[in-house]
Order: sequence, then C-alpha cells, then structure tokens
Amino acid sequence: MMLDVSDVTVSYGPFLAVDRASLQVGAGETVGLAGTNGAGKSTLFAAIAGQIMADAGRMVFDGHAIMNHPAHQRARLGLCRTFQVPREFGRLSVLENLLVAAPGDRMETMWSAWFARGAMRHKTQQLTVQADGILEMLGMSGLRDLPAAGLSGGQKKLLELARVLMHRPRLILLDEPFAGVNPVRIGEVMEIFRRLKDSGIALLIVEHHLQALKALSSRLYVMDQGRVIAQGDPAEVLASRIVQDAYMGGVL
Repeated sequence: MMLDVSDVTVSYGPFLAVDRASLQVGAGETVGLAGTNGAGKSTLFAAIAGQIMADAGRMVFDGHAIMNHPAHQRARLGLCRTFQVPREFGRLSVLENLLVAAPGDRMETMWSAWFARGAMRHKTQQLTVQADGILEMLGMSGLRDLPAAGLSGGQKKLLELARVLMHRPRLILLDEPFAGVNPVRIGEVMEIFRRLKDSGIALLIVEHHLQALKALSSRLYVMDQGRVIAQGDPAEVLASRIVQDAYMGGVL
C-alpha cells in the first residue's frame, strides 16, 4: 500500500469527529471517499494531509510512519493535497504561481542569493520547462501569462492541481475537485485524473459527486458519523443498504 491508515481517531473536545477509521490506497490507484455533510470525511482527509493531528491510530505512507509529521514533511515525501477553495496568488501570472509553488532550497541571505545568481537563473529555467509541461498536460498553456485572479472557478481548481504537480507527488489528496466546476467540463477534469493515474500517481478523492467517484475509483469508502461504514467496489458500495440509509434513503 502507498498509504495505510489504521484506526485513526480525531476528536474536538468531547465530540468524536473520526472514530477508528481505516483506509488504504495502493500505488497508482484512485480511491474515493464519500459521505454526507458531517460524516467525518473532511476531518479524516485533513488528518491524512497533516493539517490537523489525529489523537490515535497509525498512518504509513510509502513505508514511512507519518502520524506525527507536519504537513510540509508529508509533502516532501510525496503526499500532497489540493483544497476545496483554491488559494491562488491572484496578482501573479499562472506560470508564476507554479514557480512559487516549486519545492527546493531557498537562499537564506542576501549575499548567498547574490553569489548564486547564475545557479538561480538555471534553476528557474528548469522549473519553467517543468511548469510549461504541466500546463500543457492540463490544457492551460493559453492561460500561462494571465493573472491568476482572472481565472474561472474550474480553472483555479486546475491551477491548484498544477501547483501540486510541481512537487512531483506520489499521491495527491483531492478535496472536492468538482465543486465549482462547470458541469460541461467535469468530463475533461475526469480525463485529466485518469491521465495522472496512468502516469503512476495515486489519488484519494473526497467528493460529493458520487457518479464521478464511481467512474474514477477502483475502490470507494463511505463514512457516516465518523466511521467507515462501507468499502469496496464503487457500484456495490453505492447500491448497499447501509449506504442508502446513511444518505437518508435517497437515490444515489
């Protein structure tokens, strides 16, 4: 397993938001995580990413125990995330947003920056080539030099993904990637996710769009009241009575 989460518990005071939840994501696998509002999926997602610390349980990513790692250390290992609400640098261009997001050592003093100008220039050229390749793959080359603030909601989602790809991740946690995306373009975004999977990048997707999860995921987990109540083949999970009941008897 690329990611193995076992019996993770997260509480806010007396409120138990995640109750001994477990899930796994294999290398190059796309896995879905669903649930109604308040089911605990977003809290579990944030705990896996390192934005909040779990109270108990075990998390292993690519052989590394990451339970006590902060988010930036998990990102360095290749475990990265997007956010439901994009957080672009609006005054910077699309390309500049990617260059700013690139990992790497930062020059710590004015003198070191001055004497390393040549190395910095070469590094910037390398990163620009990498960024242009990502923008082309995402169909965003035509937006390269535009201010990020002028992008549509769906384009900002793709920009968020592009910035994550600058880290060369091994697993991406996608937080509501279809929220705010024009329904006509959802199919295009799904195709991008399939290409990422084909390239060997694993995906864990938290999403309310159940049909998209069904189409993309090899396995689906459903949470309710902080617990994982079902897992397995997406079609079978969505057809199960326990999941139907959790969605208040509605048709999924």
